[in-house]
Amino acid sequence: MKKILLFFFLFEVFSLCQAAAQQTYVIKGRVTDATTGDPVPFANIGIKASLSGTTTNFDGFYVLNYTPPADSLSVTYVGYDTRTKVIVQNLAEQVLDFQISPGSQQLREVKIYAGENPAFAIMRKIVANRKKNNIESLSAYEYDSYNKIQIDIDNLSEKFRNRRAVRKMTHIVDQYDEVKGEDGKTIIPIFISESVSNVYFRNDPKKKKEIINKTKVSGVGLTDGSFVSQLVGSSFQQYNFYQNWLNLLEKDFVSPIADSWKLYYEYYLADSVANGAVHDYLIEFEPRQKQDLAFTGSFWVDGTTFALTQMDASVGKEANLNFIDKIKIQQSYDQLDDHDAWVPAKTRVLIDVDEPTKQTAGMLLKFYSANSKYIVDKPRNGKFYDTAIELKEDYMDHDSAYWQKNRPESLTKPEILSFQLVDSLKVLPVVKTYTELLNVFVNGYKKIDKWNIDIGPYLFLYANNAVEGHRFRLGFRTDPGFSRKWILHGYGAYGTRDNEFKYGAGVDYIFSRKPWTMGGFSYSKDLERLGLSAETIGPNTIFGAFSRFGAFRRAYWQEDFSAYFKRELVKGLTGSIQLRHRDFVPLFPFAYRKNPAQGEDSPLGSSYDITEMNFETRLARNETFLQNDNERISMGNGNSPAFTLRYTLGMKDFLDGDFKYHKFSLNVKQSFRAGFLGRTYYNLTLGYIPSTLPYTLLYNPLGNESLFYVDNAFNMMRYFEFISDKYLVLRMEHNFEGLLLNRIPAIRRLKWRMLATGKVFYGTVSEANKAITPTEDEAGNAMPTFNYLSNAPYIELGYGVDNIFKVGRIDFVHRLNYLNNPNVTPFAVKISFWFNL
Repeated sequence: MKKILLFFFLFEVFSLCQAAAQQTYVIKGRVTDATTGDPVPFANIGIKASLSGTTTNFDGFYVLNYTPPADSLSVTYVGYDTRTKVIVQNLAEQVLDFQISPGSQQLREVKIYAGENPAFAIMRKIVANRKKNNIESLSAYEYDSYNKIQIDIDNLSEKFRNRRAVRKMTHIVDQYDEVKGEDGKTIIPIFISESVSNVYFRNDPKKKKEIINKTKVSGVGLTDGSFVSQLVGSSFQQYNFYQNWLNLLEKDFVSPIADSWKLYYEYYLADSVANGAVHDYLIEFEPRQKQDLAFTGSFWVDGTTFALTQMDASVGKEANLNFIDKIKIQQSYDQLDDHDAWVPAKTRVLIDVDEPTKQTAGMLLKFYSANSKYIVDKPRNGKFYDTAIELKEDYMDHDSAYWQKNRPESLTKPEILSFQLVDSLKVLPVVKTYTELLNVFVNGYKKIDKWNIDIGPYLFLYANNAVEGHRFRLGFRTDPGFSRKWILHGYGAYGTRDNEFKYGAGVDYIFSRKPWTMGGFSYSKDLERLGLSAETIGPNTIFGAFSRFGAFRRAYWQEDFSAYFKRELVKGLTGSIQLRHRDFVPLFPFAYRKNPAQGEDSPLGSSYDITEMNFETRLARNETFLQNDNERISMGNGNSPAFTLRYTLGMKDFLDGDFKYHKFSLNVKQSFRAGFLGRTYYNLTLGYIPSTLPYTLLYNPLGNESLFYVDNAFNMMRYFEFISDKYLVLRMEHNFEGLLLNRIPAIRRLKWRMLATGKVFYGTVSEANKAITPTEDEAGNAMPTFNYLSNAPYIELGYGVDNIFKVGRIDFVHRLNYLNNPNVTPFAVKISFWFNL
């Protein structure tokens, strides 16, 4: 009997244990990056020594149902150290949050298969359906977009934290330490923003528009909220992996599903999941060459449409990039309810900027976008898209209720605190001082808030040349605090050798910001240099400043008055008209025949006045402009060409003009990706002057006698070496980036980039324009004339290495012809410097 009772007792205990073992328990939580505080999507969650597991969603959350026994939970993710936590026993529901730290790259298991890599068959289907699955293949689409950007200072070493300026921020850093988490790293937020916008796209013709409804921006050193509000919208947070190349930080990264996928990547079929009658696939990929601008990561693909459903791609510090420790792009896609298309739903981007030295700090740039309410195949009329980025008038009028309603998810506690901390930081005196110094360095002007003016630019404050001696110059311009319509500017200069004052002033007026319409007039009296005027040099302010130094040959006085009107006619098309009057009073021997028809009997002139009307039309259909205070800033024209057509009419006897003439020119310039070979840039100008004029009014290509390489100049040509009235100018540069040097083991760690350059000038001068210039003046003294080309074009070719010590470039330039001209050399080494990613 006792044995029977013992049996029933043991059976009951066993049954209770079985019941307990079958009971389902729940663990949930969130996985975040210990360095950045950002969620980690697609991380693997697993119970040790068990098959129970799951993955985090796009926002880093997970929910795991399991049955005992279970003692610990682990998180694994490629590129991060594994993290494990103990599971509390007999707790029906518990929360386990993880903060994981970047660590060594975890090696995947490599399996050798007979025959073809099984991932290749799937890749071919993905690439074959790439165009169809690209959202930009739809006739039109529009959606609502929420965007969030945060910039933080990270990697704070003890030495950096102990600096006097940083110590003044210690109390703010301590506040952030309270919410960083048990394993989080200390960071200092310096910028955070939110925006809500509507995005519109049509395919034929291809146009895009964004209307930014609301923005909330807080940043250290932020002076103009409207400019930043245009940057924080959706337009600059687009990452389309269906394109062959993704342009990020002005660099071209090859997509893992590009046409040339086999050339750049290795692929692994990591997993497959049944989805009805088909399977969805997980493909892992990595670059064949670690130095290439290519990604490492994984993506899920739908087994029916072979469209991307998840993307996790990163770039490490081995890539041929400067100052960047890591780039990570994560995207999730949703399939539309009434359409086969998979569209981007959420995007998260992290750019980790490395600290330049051990004594400084790094920086984190974090972008988040969430798109919803898609409408497809309903294009709007073409004129609707004319303004690429538009701010609503009440974009800054909002309250906390608005953001709670329009955010896809609530702000985290660190994000809420970040808004408060940024506001605290930017009022600190030390931060304001550094902000002002940075503004002077970037813009070239020092702001005087009390007077609403900017003083500068500092590059032109001092020069020294043989004519003026020591030249001192001081200029100013008004800022938007003075007026949102009127812009006043002026300068004064003085030379200690010629003891002459030079000066200039002008007024611009903004008639309209939509469409952008401006007008104004200016006056100046200054010493100029033949072939090196401001209009010839163009936007290269550094070269313009240094051209004021030296011998200053062929100098002349110029009194210049001009009035202009400029308007954007439609998106991408701008027209302008200018009335200009100027004189020419040379400080070098100069003469021209006033009446060429009389030949050598013509009286000679040594100075002149001209009055001209300039008409210009510029077409750049993909160019995007942002309004910054009282100016517009071009954000580039993509890979499309930009055309500029210019006509000049010289008017004799109008405002004492001495000549009647015509000038025509057409300029085309473009930068485009040349596949795996790199990026090519060209600039082509065609010009024609069908009039008889002194040689000082004909075309003179820009030369360069300095040690520095100048993009828009002929670097082996002397100043004022050639003149023409019918001409062609072609400048080309091709950057191989890391294509060649990345594959040489001895030097690929240096991250050098090879480039090739070529410049061609071909021009002629009419017999009439040769005859108008005498070889002697009226007293019989020899007069300098000018050189012109024979039947052969002028050619210079070069090659070089960029990215030397991250900031340097060396060009080796060969001049191929016209080597008998005075003071020319067939070869030179030129250097240049700039910060280069």
